[in-house]
Amino acid sequence: MSVQSGGKTIYGATVGILMLETRFPRIPGDIGNASTWPFPVHYRVVDGATPDRIVLQDARAMRDAFIHEGRALVRMGCDGIVTNCGFLSVLQNDLKAELEVPVASSALMQVPIIAQTLPPGQRVGVLTIAKDSLTPDHLYCAGVPPDTPIMGTDGGRCFSQAILTDQPDLDFDACRLDMLEAAQALVCEHDGIGAIVLECTNMVPYARDIRRVTGLPVYSIYTLVTWFQAALLPRAFPAELDDPRHG
Repeated sequence: MSVQSGGKTIYGATVGILMLETRFPRIPGDIGNASTWPFPVHYRVVDGATPDRIVLQDARAMRDAFIHEGRALVRMGCDGIVTNCGFLSVLQNDLKAELEVPVASSALMQVPIIAQTLPPGQRVGVLTIAKDSLTPDHLYCAGVPPDTPIMGTDGGRCFSQAILTDQPDLDFDACRLDMLEAAQALVCEHDGIGAIVLECTNMVPYARDIRRVTGLPVYSIYTLVTWFQAALLPRAFPAELDDPRHG
């Protein structure tokens, strides 16, 4: 293998992440903390894409800006693109058409697959950062059934408020309580919840706590991106058995 073929600028990082423009703390587990990932990733910040503009307004108004930065990631060498906000599901079709590589715009895209794994009579529930802003269009573009049970953290102490107003400080313990209370409400108010999907990419640090409190599998942008990356760069396995009984 003395001759190697090129074609990229940067190698070894197959996933590119389109980021909102924010200043709130991104603790380990958050998509915007590079230490979250067990593999290298590329990042591009979309100027002007604030949490308020993407979640509380209409993300489609920034379609061209996301396409522009997505193309930059592809030029750098990314083989697949993801985003850091579940509300960007409304750009899924535009991004995959314009970027011409696989795109996973929202953790919500896992809902149909997870539903197939659940026993009869069980269904997927969703935790979101802003329930009233999660429209039928967002669900449709992610392939989520319109009758999916949804619970928001917007009525909590600080999580939704801190993220959506892009505060420079974050009370982790208070946010954790918001997550747990919303998850418990989701399960209590809707029968047959067999798994939970976290719409918001900033919820990942609390996924393990939600699992412990509810006893349910918890899916997130972390589970989506690790699955996504595993196909873009499949693990290499040795061609021989490594067994001490076989010389």
